[in-house]
Amino acid sequence: MSALPSRVRIVEVGPRDGLQNEKTLVPAATKIALIERLAAAGLPAVEATSFVSPKWVPQMGDNAEVLGGIRRQPGTDYPVLTPNRQGFDAALAAGAREVAIFAAASEAFSQKNINCSIAESLSRFEPIMAAAAAAGVRVRGYVSCVVGCPYQGEVAPAAVAGVAATLADMGCYEVSLGDTIGVGTPASILRMIEACARRLPVSQLAGHYHDTWGMAIANIYASLQAGMAVFDASVAGLGGCPYAKGASGNVATEDVVYLLHGLGIETGIDLAKLAEVGEWISTALNRPNGARAGRALRAQCPTEAQ
Repeated sequence: MSALPSRVRIVEVGPRDGLQNEKTLVPAATKIALIERLAAAGLPAVEATSFVSPKWVPQMGDNAEVLGGIRRQPGTDYPVLTPNRQGFDAALAAGAREVAIFAAASEAFSQKNINCSIAESLSRFEPIMAAAAAAGVRVRGYVSCVVGCPYQGEVAPAAVAGVAATLADMGCYEVSLGDTIGVGTPASILRMIEACARRLPVSQLAGHYHDTWGMAIANIYASLQAGMAVFDASVAGLGGCPYAKGASGNVATEDVVYLLHGLGIETGIDLAKLAEVGEWISTALNRPNGARAGRALRAQCPTEAQ
């Protein structure tokens, strides 16, 4: 256990991971406004969209329009998800400067989700890595099902470490470890981080914890104690868990920032502004605000969401 980091970087995933499962198509203008408002609140990285086939993810069918329509703020990164070379080429043409690729730590999940083995999925990324290096585009890696899988159950920490190390060896500057179904506890998360840390530096790892079982904030605190200093989060807790009907998915960015600021850790994020964004997008989507800290802060300082 190490001293807590003095500063933490938050990667905001609401506009992509949060919105991708919304059943009603969200207008591109709303997505662009969301991204710009998040950047204005101080988020250093806002995952803007995903360059996947609209056949599979209709909500992301306006990816080029969204990425091209953002008024970029200096100091903010706007990564996009690119699952294959075709998606990477489209993202590059639309102006992407950072992309993300994803693999699973569970063989069962990999087969069910993308119809191939983990090893095959990783080999498919080699052309993306080569093209990204040639274009000067940074690549971030995601590993899903790092604690549990909806199909096979528990996932061994060594399996997670193997996938994370491979992504790092391929050239990913950072690897985000995703508790996809939110079953992790501080103990299981720490075992997983310790296994990964034997293969690559903790400074190259990020935490992406879903709140399905209410453990996300506890898991972030445990990860901080292990030296982790980058976390993914979604404004207003956007995004459910597709493997647990009605369950929450992504941890709310407002709750994470409240925790970090309470620990004296710098983020560069204005929590009041962030809470306004959370209230605004929840209203725009006609859905409850999933951020407890955001709701509490707005109750203390009620102003009309603009």
